[in-house]
Amino acid sequence: MDQNGLLRLGIFATILAVMALWEAVAPYRPREAVRRPVRWLTNFGLLLISAALTRFTVGAAMIATAIWAGQNGLGVFNLVGVPAFLAGLIAIVVLDCAVYWQHRLTHIVPLFWRFHRVHHCDVEFDVSTAVRFHPVEIIASAGYKSFFVLLIGADPWAVVVYESMLSGFALFNHGNVHFPAPFDRMLRVLVVTPDMHRVHHSSVMTETNSNYGNILSVWDRLFVSYIDHTKANDHDMQIGLDEFRDSKSQSLLGVLWLPFRLP
Repeated sequence: MDQNGLLRLGIFATILAVMALWEAVAPYRPREAVRRPVRWLTNFGLLLISAALTRFTVGAAMIATAIWAGQNGLGVFNLVGVPAFLAGLIAIVVLDCAVYWQHRLTHIVPLFWRFHRVHHCDVEFDVSTAVRFHPVEIIASAGYKSFFVLLIGADPWAVVVYESMLSGFALFNHGNVHFPAPFDRMLRVLVVTPDMHRVHHSSVMTETNSNYGNILSVWDRLFVSYIDHTKANDHDMQIGLDEFRDSKSQSLLGVLWLPFRLP
């Protein structure tokens, strides 16, 4: 593993440990811990499978694309002189907007939803939900993000920073934690909070199809997909998809096969 990979892994592991400890000490929804051993086996099993597959397929596709674009003078920032810090900041914002639309499209396009529903069929909501993605979606996402890296000519270090932020915020905003309402409202002016993202995992489809943001919360307001709170009490709301609540659908083999099942 290269230096960039070790840096990202270190950041990921640190934030995961902090969020898991926070959930253990002060869980917002205490019942989430009841099925944790089985759920974590499935969720982290998916993470390990995805990590193994990407290592031998797309790997560090975004960073490789950024390096190649720089060497060949491709992309907006490699064609137009922009100060490095400003270019990096813009790249992070553009990539976050692109991932917002990627996420939204996975809810709109039926084929994409078949794979993305693996993430949404988790019947509880905690830090492990952040890594619950089908390997095919992970690989497709790497290709999608690499296209935008090439388009804007993002610097490799901007890509490393963005990917670290993306994984870190995913762990944070899937946390089974809660901020006091005034502080949460202040935070979500800029970034996605756990209370904001929890709405997205509601079993009510109008709520599931909202709050797509990953890091910045502005995209949901700008593109009219923001919902402040669920109709039910956030503390007691039902998480997941009604059609995939059985034990078979929640197993590791079950979620790997889920996209290929009949509707």
